Amino acid sequence: MLKAVIKEAKLKLVVEAVLSMVEEAKFTFSDKGLEIKSVDPANVAMVKVLADASAFEFFKSTNGAIGVDLKRLQEALSSAEKDEPVTLQMNEESQKLAVSMGRIQYELSLIDTSAIRAEPKIPELSLPIMVELSGVELKKSMKACSKVSDHVKIGMTNEIFVIAGKGDIDKVELKMLTTEMQAVRIGECSSLFSLDYMEDIAKVAGKMEKVRLEVGQDYPMRVQFMTEGILVEYLLAPRIEQD
Repeated sequence: MLKAVIKEAKLKLVVEAVLSMVEEAKFTFSDKGLEIKSVDPANVAMVKVLADASAFEFFKSTNGAIGVDLKRLQEALSSAEKDEPVTLQMNEESQKLAVSMGRIQYELSLIDTSAIRAEPKIPELSLPIMVELSGVELKKSMKACSKVSDHVKIGMTNEIFVIAGKGDIDKVELKMLTTEMQAVRIGECSSLFSLDYMEDIAKVAGKMEKVRLEVGQDYPMRVQFMTEGILVEYLLAPRIEQD
């Protein structure tokens, strides 16, 4: 049993965060809220979304899981006005998900959860450096790096946080003193990451006031942000530099 009401912007964030990595996902519901964990087809990035019951206007659910086509859900949400309440209700008889906004109601067919790629086990990582910056700053730096390269180096040296893109002839850098950061854990390391993935992540995180990045030396990077009871976390594998 599932019946939940959530503002359009919040559900849109949940869908976009997961859709940045996969097109189908398992939505796991409990009385505590919604959890989604997915890994992209290339095994390069993982995404986890937790929407606490407090993120909803109304939430009532028993334990269960449904398979969702994210693009079809996103298309349904396009009919909602900004910040309009959206009702999600499981039709037990038809085994479809009713998505209602105002007088409009969609009935979306669900995907067999056994046909969806198994949820990844999210590793516990203790990473040496951490910074918090605005989503605007992160998105702007990825856009700048895309002008010169297809990868981006992220790290810290001499208490300066650096995001850098380097091509065959050009280079771009964003540098921030640790004293300028919203929060920081100081260390010395850097890793190289695919810019395609980072641009997808930054597109979702771009509207957030605070985005946390945690980086190690040739370790996966953790990107995390939270808003109004919704936690989004990405893990992105590094590209190992060739000598």
